[in-house]
Amino acid sequence: MNSIQIKPLTYENFQKYGDFVRLDQVSPEKYQRIGQPPVEFYPDLILQNLGSPILGVSLCRVFPRDLKIELTEHHNYTEEGNLPLDGDVYMHVGLATQEVEEMEVEVFEVPKLTFVRLKIGVWHHALYAKGDKPVNVLVLLAERTYHNDCEVKPCNFTFGEKR
Repeated sequence: MNSIQIKPLTYENFQKYGDFVRLDQVSPEKYQRIGQPPVEFYPDLILQNLGSPILGVSLCRVFPRDLKIELTEHHNYTEEGNLPLDGDVYMHVGLATQEVEEMEVEVFEVPKLTFVRLKIGVWHHALYAKGDKPVNVLVLLAERTYHNDCEVKPCNFTFGEKR
């Protein structure tokens, strides 16, 4: 019986099977980044070289910041999933049927490793790190949603205690 040799996972020896990303090594030097701290968004990490995938896997790194909601967004054709990986976060939401000017915002505390699915049209934006350390959030969206199905609007809400 032949013994199968265990190989290290590298791009070179795995590329014929697929792609991967080490979330603990995501940096602007290796991947496209949109934004600067307190919110860094790394879109389509895993699926960026696989042709025409349906699902984009992205990472949003949120740093501690004031608990002020200055932007909100929604998607007309796409649901969104968020999974905080290494810390608790706050998430703001508003009903899809509301205009930003009349929106009643609710804020939820989401424990780490809790996957949250947002319905189509729900107002939201980047999550807020709870505590004093950055939190990595896995974001699942149809690929390129942030380019072709994302309406971003300014707003002005505060929540929680001042930092």
